[in-house]
Amino acid sequence: MTTPLAPATDLVERARRLVHDVPDYPQPGVVFKDITPLLADGPTFAAVVRHMVARAPADIDIVVGVEARGFILGAPVALGLGAGFVPVRKEGKLPRATLAGAYDLEYGSAVLEVHADVIPRGARILVVDDVLATGGTAAATAELLELAGGVVVGLAFLMELTFLNGRDKLAGRELDVLLTY
Repeated sequence: MTTPLAPATDLVERARRLVHDVPDYPQPGVVFKDITPLLADGPTFAAVVRHMVARAPADIDIVVGVEARGFILGAPVALGLGAGFVPVRKEGKLPRATLAGAYDLEYGSAVLEVHADVIPRGARILVVDDVLATGGTAAATAELLELAGGVVVGLAFLMELTFLNGRDKLAGRELDVLLTY
């Protein structure tokens, strides 16, 4: 596993100022990281996408965005890489045959699904999401994509909540994170 270069300090500072804490959302004790102000700032949003594109592993075939904010970041990253985009959705949101994987998150559990026929065998995949928290969502997504026949060669996150030790569930996987909390 390679050690990624540190992101540009000015981008980290701009992005950090635009991520707002929302206490007790979606339930008491959870501090939600609201990225809406960052997304609304065109130059910073574009810089975040360029950062993710520049640091992606080589030869990505598909970028997978995890519902829901991973869609917002993943789709432009896919465009920037000239790759396809596939959404991984919450249970019951996809209209055709799916593969499913259950996981735990910091305040409950859930099931993720991907269409059973959209990941070509051996496709090189970059998973993109907004936050790495407990690692449950990211680990379940990677396992689901590998079950579908893909090869997860990297995971990219806007931010990481380091106190939740999510990296532990992703040991041995290539990770890139812009902001740490």
